[in-house]
Amino acid sequence: MNYHQMNEDELAKSLHTNKVTGLSNKLADERRKKVGRNELSEGEKQSAILLFFSQFKDFMVIVLLAATLISGLLGEYVDAVAIMVIVLLNGMLGFIQERKAEKSLQALKNLSAPQVTVLRDGQWSKIDSKDIVPGDILRFASGDRIGADLRIITANNLEIEESALTGESIPSVKHSDPILDENPSLGDLNNMAFMGTMVTRGNGVGIVTGTGMNTAMGNIAGMIESAQAVMTPLQRRLDQLGKILITVALFLTIIVVLVGVIHGHDVYTMFLAGVSLAVAAIPEGLPAIVTIALSLGVQRMIRKKAIVRKLPAVETLGCASVICSDKTGTMTQNKMTVTHVWSGGKTWTVSGTGYEATGDYFDQDKKVDVEREKALQQLLTFGVLCNNAEIKLEHNKLSVDGDPTEVALMIAGAKAGLDKKTLLGQFTLEKEYPFDSARKMMSVVVKNSYGDRFLITKGAPDVLTLKSEAILWDGKRKAFSPRQIDEVNKAINQLASMALRTIAIAYKPLKEGVLPERADDVEQQLTLIGLQGMIDPPRPEVQAAVSECKAAGIKTVMITGDHVETACAIAEQLGILSSGPKETKVLDGRKLNELSVEDLEKVVEDISVFARVSPEHKLKIVNALQNKGHIVAMTGDGVNDAPAIKAADIGIAMGITGTDVAKEASSLILLDDNFATIKAAIKEGRNIYENIRKFIRYLLASNVGEILVMLFAMLLSLPLPLVPIQILWVNLVTDGLPAMALGLDQPEENVMRRHPRHPKEGVFARGLGWKILSRGFLIGLVTLAAFIIIYQRDPNNLPYAQTTAFATLVMAQLIHVFDCRSEISIFSRNPFGNKYLVWAVISSALLMVAVIYIPIFQPIFHTVAIEWIDWMLILGLSAMPTFLLAGTFFSRKRK
Repeated sequence: MNYHQMNEDELAKSLHTNKVTGLSNKLADERRKKVGRNELSEGEKQSAILLFFSQFKDFMVIVLLAATLISGLLGEYVDAVAIMVIVLLNGMLGFIQERKAEKSLQALKNLSAPQVTVLRDGQWSKIDSKDIVPGDILRFASGDRIGADLRIITANNLEIEESALTGESIPSVKHSDPILDENPSLGDLNNMAFMGTMVTRGNGVGIVTGTGMNTAMGNIAGMIESAQAVMTPLQRRLDQLGKILITVALFLTIIVVLVGVIHGHDVYTMFLAGVSLAVAAIPEGLPAIVTIALSLGVQRMIRKKAIVRKLPAVETLGCASVICSDKTGTMTQNKMTVTHVWSGGKTWTVSGTGYEATGDYFDQDKKVDVEREKALQQLLTFGVLCNNAEIKLEHNKLSVDGDPTEVALMIAGAKAGLDKKTLLGQFTLEKEYPFDSARKMMSVVVKNSYGDRFLITKGAPDVLTLKSEAILWDGKRKAFSPRQIDEVNKAINQLASMALRTIAIAYKPLKEGVLPERADDVEQQLTLIGLQGMIDPPRPEVQAAVSECKAAGIKTVMITGDHVETACAIAEQLGILSSGPKETKVLDGRKLNELSVEDLEKVVEDISVFARVSPEHKLKIVNALQNKGHIVAMTGDGVNDAPAIKAADIGIAMGITGTDVAKEASSLILLDDNFATIKAAIKEGRNIYENIRKFIRYLLASNVGEILVMLFAMLLSLPLPLVPIQILWVNLVTDGLPAMALGLDQPEENVMRRHPRHPKEGVFARGLGWKILSRGFLIGLVTLAAFIIIYQRDPNNLPYAQTTAFATLVMAQLIHVFDCRSEISIFSRNPFGNKYLVWAVISSALLMVAVIYIPIFQPIFHTVAIEWIDWMLILGLSAMPTFLLAGTFFSRKRK
């Protein structure tokens, strides 16, 4: 229903209510039974038990559980327990993360007003907001939270703060007149009030048009509930990796069993060998090591002022190709600030941003003394006096209270040393004519210490200019001439071209006597003093962050509910909107309404600024970018951002100004609300992914070596060179510690000068697959060589040959891990640059020695003590895979 187009009588008839008496309690109860309570639905919640067991649905985990069962049935209890511990650890970490994740709807419910004032049976009374029904008549005043969607029928100086829904930093001025536009944006519905928004000024009465899920807030709740959480790039790559490894494991298991049986080995022995190969092919430690690596990344992110709510988000941010950022409070400070002041043909610029009373006034580049500029001082003084905002200094910290525009005027005065409390010792406030949306002005009557009485008026420049008959020019009151009127209009247009919200200030001497009750009777024949232009300024560090993101191949897109002119001005300052025709790079909500997702996909990559958008638009933009193959990061702080935050590949919420709804829908929360923190997160995310590639390379090359040792031995009709418990020990201990240390590797210097990875890039891209196979082949070859040499020397001492092969495999892997730090060669980076890796290798080597030489471990791991002379053979063979391939690096460098 287009309630915004109806007059009061049409509205009451449409909603079957009475403007004088409201609904009866009986009728309200009947409607509540039909439409339900005024609450946001939460959908079905998954029980904790089901959520825990859902962590084990992954195919790779199921295969590991099957391997656990088989190992247990074969009496390999150590294997079974080790695998089970890894699976349970990974499942618990996933459960804890997801248990905290889905609180968005509860946070939305907390925004609903607990009680409202309603007209029932002709009497005003307070009831719980959940009992409101369509057709109820509500009364509200400054400080109240709106309990449902309303069509306003009475508005007295009414302003409502709607930034959580629309993204606008300035409260919306409301009225009760019909709006004839058939399809206005949410921010333009100035005769409507919405559930969860806050009344900041005035009072009003409205008829309830929607409750519960049939409200603007409910629409957002529905989008949050239905928005699909996408699989992260890391999850896609690990899923791909798991399927490949499982296929290889099953294939090789069948081959080995068949070949062994054909060569005369008994079926049980070959089945045991097949299981050991399957265990070798699937890196049991990989899920845990990935989780641990991401957790370590999370700890580093916390030190950089970012909290990661979902572990894979660290890696996902590293491959983001587009950042869709809200403007208000994210790129800007959400603090209106006066930046330009005009009076008598002169313009002063004002330094300092935000709600800090520090800054100076400049005439061009020259700092000025405000006391010497009488017109400027009077303009600032009257801006402070005609003002209801308050600024206080508490514990050396400035706190503000009031309308953002009035706060900006107060801060502008404070920068010139003007304090309202001090001024009220010099001026007596006699009467106030409050701001009215129809008049677009506010006035106060004051008397100075000399007994002079005058009116101070502030308001919209176009209105105040018409009400003025004179202007303060060169410190004197002069009648308006055509030239001066032209100068004022030029100044207004100049400030408007900078997207500044402009306030005009005027005054009028008054005689003693009774003051008129109506403002219109006194707000005439004014003398214009000047103009103050203000804007919600950009954060100082954002421009550099946007520039660095651009160098990294990441496009920053501004998405805001604010006006096009304001959005473009901020975007140009930040470098988001480059030079060129704006119409091809800017899209507003009205045009966005006319485009389907398919049409939007055709132009979305060219757009840098989206203005006057609604929550549906934000979700539509994110979906269009994702459909074009982009990895999308969505930042925001308001309720209106939550659906898009949840649907994006990674959602980023502001920690200070962000609503609970935005935080709960997000994957990443910025503790300092600093857009520049995203840059640090991107760098960390890229490094995390590269480190994951490093230990995948290390783990799989090691496992390929283990598989080939077993496979070649079967093909050559040799005994098993490694027993299953040795293979598992290598996977969980020797592989695990160095792999975790690789997760702590520092980023390479050019990490933020690379373009984002292509979303479809496989985990084995950029030659990783070849490196794994070639290194793995050599590791397997030297291990088998060590086994054959020792076995042929003494065929009757199989455990000694197996122990030698075990030691050769471990040492070859520990040397190879240093090669994994670079995609070029072991010599392209300082091999000792990662101290954690050095200690991990030393620890793994000592554990290997303990398993070989400590008697209590020998029967468990089927090892015997190795003579020192054989260590020369072991170390020589172990070094060959890494240093043979390093030779190809040197030859490549020479070419």
